[in-house]
Amino acid sequence: MTQELWTAVDNYLVSKMHLADDSLDEAVRASEEAGLPSIQVSAAQGKFLYLLATVHHAKRILEIGTLGGYSTIWLARALPQDGRLVTMEIDPRHAAVARSNLERAGLSDKVEVLVGNALELLPELEKRNKLPFDLSFIDADKVSIPAYFESALRMSRSGSLILVDNVVRDGAVIDENSQDASVQGVRRLNDMIEADSRVTATVLQTVGVKGYDGLAIALVN
Repeated sequence: MTQELWTAVDNYLVSKMHLADDSLDEAVRASEEAGLPSIQVSAAQGKFLYLLATVHHAKRILEIGTLGGYSTIWLARALPQDGRLVTMEIDPRHAAVARSNLERAGLSDKVEVLVGNALELLPELEKRNKLPFDLSFIDADKVSIPAYFESALRMSRSGSLILVDNVVRDGAVIDENSQDASVQGVRRLNDMIEADSRVTATVLQTVGVKGYDGLAIALVN
């Protein structure tokens, strides 16, 4: 099993499962032209997020880590007419690209892009937030994901979903002596989830164009 094979299978699935369209392709192209890192979710992963939000009937979605808005487009498309998505991005240049991509996709009216450090933005959002989020997607720096997860949990309800991307780290997550701060951030998150009776969770290991990783899925009890 090789990266070449995983990528070939992902490309095959894109062609068979309607995982791309003009708005999504343009979002990727615009992000690349702006020099953004190519670390957005894959097309297959984006469709998976869309399906989770759809079957969950999510009306309010929180996203931590916007980048160029690729995953934001997938999630926002799952919202009903009166749905709302709040997304956070630390880099103003990335946020500008995301806003442009969302406008091109016809989703600007459903999405609020907050610019700044999520560790500072989340407490302010908690203060003004009046309704719980039905689904949260955390795809930002892994060092801070325990704090992101705890904040998302406080803004959730029983039955909400909290998703955390990149939690397998090419298998490095099992190395308790890892010097990688991202690996240790994921391990702290796993320790939190293990001890927290407020959630029931699992992790799906994934392979594909983005390599070997995984997605944590937590249901708020």
